[in-house]
Amino acid sequence: EEEEEEEAPHSPPRVKVEMPPFGGDLKLTTISQASLAELGRSCEVLLTRHTFPPGGACRLKSEREREREREREGSQKREREREREGSSSRRHQRRREQKERKKKHRKKEEVSLSSSSSSSSSSGSNRRHHHRDGKSHKDRRSRQVLGNLDLQSKEVRGRDKVKVEAGGSERRKEEGGSGAGGPAPAGSSSVGPAKATGTGSLGPADLLKLKALSDGPPKELKIRLIKVESGDRETFIASEVEERRIPLADITIHHCAADVVRACKGARIKSKFKESYLLPAFSVKPCLGTEPIPREKLNPPTPSIYLESKRDAFSPVLLQFCTDSKNPITVIRGLAGSLRLNLGLFSTKSLVEANGEHSVEVRTQVQQQSDENWDPSGSTQTWPCESSRSHTTIAKYAQYQASSFQESLQEEKASDEEEEEEEPVSAPEPPPSGSTGGAEQKPVGKIIKFGTNIDLSDPKRWKPQLQELLKLPAFMRVSSSGNMLSHVGHTILGMNTVQLYMKVPGSRTPGHQENNNFCSVNINIGPGDCEWFAVHDNYWEAISNFCEKHGVDYLTGSWWPVLEDLYQSGIPVYRFVQRPGDLVWINAGTVHWVQAVGWCNNIAWNVGPLNAYQYQLAMERYEWNEVKKVKSIVPMIHVSWNIARTVKVTDPDTFRMIKHCLLQSIKHSQILRDQLVASGKKISYQSRVKDEPAYYCNECDVEVYNLLFVTSENGSRKTYVVHCEDCARQRSASLANVVVLEQYKIEELMSVYDSFTLAPTPNSR
Repeated sequence: EEEEEEEAPHSPPRVKVEMPPFGGDLKLTTISQASLAELGRSCEVLLTRHTFPPGGACRLKSEREREREREREGSQKREREREREGSSSRRHQRRREQKERKKKHRKKEEVSLSSSSSSSSSSGSNRRHHHRDGKSHKDRRSRQVLGNLDLQSKEVRGRDKVKVEAGGSERRKEEGGSGAGGPAPAGSSSVGPAKATGTGSLGPADLLKLKALSDGPPKELKIRLIKVESGDRETFIASEVEERRIPLADITIHHCAADVVRACKGARIKSKFKESYLLPAFSVKPCLGTEPIPREKLNPPTPSIYLESKRDAFSPVLLQFCTDSKNPITVIRGLAGSLRLNLGLFSTKSLVEANGEHSVEVRTQVQQQSDENWDPSGSTQTWPCESSRSHTTIAKYAQYQASSFQESLQEEKASDEEEEEEEPVSAPEPPPSGSTGGAEQKPVGKIIKFGTNIDLSDPKRWKPQLQELLKLPAFMRVSSSGNMLSHVGHTILGMNTVQLYMKVPGSRTPGHQENNNFCSVNINIGPGDCEWFAVHDNYWEAISNFCEKHGVDYLTGSWWPVLEDLYQSGIPVYRFVQRPGDLVWINAGTVHWVQAVGWCNNIAWNVGPLNAYQYQLAMERYEWNEVKKVKSIVPMIHVSWNIARTVKVTDPDTFRMIKHCLLQSIKHSQILRDQLVASGKKISYQSRVKDEPAYYCNECDVEVYNLLFVTSENGSRKTYVVHCEDCARQRSASLANVVVLEQYKIEELMSVYDSFTLAPTPNSR
């Protein structure tokens, strides 16, 4: 105990730092440039007590040198013990002085006294110095740490500052009292400049020693502590760590956000950065067989599920079957009956009573057979399926629907009467050889009107209808936590809201894939049937080529496939009838077209199950839309970041795809930001507000994420327009009169990226 007390007056302050176990992960602490002054004060005791080699360079002692030093310290310790036996009076005096200093100067850095004028004082100082270097096993409880590594903490800096100032004032009081009492006694050591001005100030020699710390270091220093054990001693060696910089091409989803940003800054890309948000290695699309499909197998049976009870509807097996990438479409027979859905709420009569003046989009079409599509002249079958658009109300269309039904009944009654009056006639003669059905003039069909895209999103106007749909299984509902479209953050009419269709026989929904290849749910309200045609996503490019061949745009045009063209190309087509109460699940990317067989209403909406197949197809169509200059209704980058913030993803394939999308998004934002700053363009931060929608370029309709290029349009009211970088530079190459807004700090995106990890799969009971 006496030995420990002797060491205390001039030992550096002990700071408790939690270190990882030997051989474990080493934690790095960053010391910013703003903390260098505090670092200097923490290291002051080291600079004033140790002699630096010429040139200011420090070197680590080798193991052999440390061994020789330990031997010398052992012999010196034995000599001190012998000397200590004859100097008990000095020891008791030092003990009293040490107790007084512990009360006043606890945990404070001490400044060494200059060389002593007395040989006895010098001997005592040497003993303390050697004892500090060669500690016994008793001192292992309080190991010395070279400096406080938590200097970035405001609390630590504030606490140290208060202690240093308090310590300086205490010493000044003591020195003032000593000076007032008379000259210093003989044998006492003189006080240096650093002592006279308090521990916060340094002498000229000390300032020179600190020059390397104050002038030379980079903006950030990373310090690594290495624990070295030798016998009964443990030492910590502090070493500066170089920042590793990974080439941008080598960055993967396994790197942290800091590595990504550092690689972007090091790449110094001058041209426009453009990389895909998808990685081919992560693809989960099923492979197509190379063998041609026989003609008799080009009409495969449609997967149909008959539910025996309500429990079957909520079985996870149903979700797995519907979302299987091998099943392009599934019809669930009698789902409404199994769940006891009140489909009468969506009947024409109920709709008129609820909101008869609600707007209806009307498509005027020509009535034809479902497997035919004749050109206006009626001479040949073709792909374009044109229709004109107008608007009416639910009440007016209900009158048309009812009158159409009455006319059909009258025509059917008249036809039956004519058949009874007519006598049987001989069979018609066969057509001349060489003639074909396609060459005959096809009579023009009747003009019909199709009521489409009726918005049922308003929860106040359509509360009973929307509440009834909550009886559906979670994966089929309009909104659920596992539905990607529920994480858009704003309304997309017809996708994350319900739409209604009012039909008469022959009403056609032309061929299409859903927006961004999302899944879809369609329920037939009745009383009539609907006929469906569907093709797997794997064949969409072949169908797109047919559209291009016939002069109609695949993504934005209106087309009705000629079945014979598909069969000749070896494309299988699913064909089935949807009856009242049947629910049709259209899987991701399925190409489909529908025609009403009778008078009926249908309700439909989109869903985005959180699986890898759905996410991949959605991102593929997102990038293809950008190539074709078509707006992606679903802002996939915006949605991906929202999913990362709020959803625990348990599927590894889905996680990898979303993580890669976030990685590419950070790279796009950081590189573009660095280019703008390098060119001298000011970037203004404007954070997003609640329910703020995603932004699209006013010219090319591409999604604009994070960095918005905004211009003001002069008019009766000053408006602000968002552009992408390309369109903004087309207006002004130097971006003059263009304001760049940043909606997310890069630190925020980095935090979300690092926090988004693969969640463990919940244990199934």
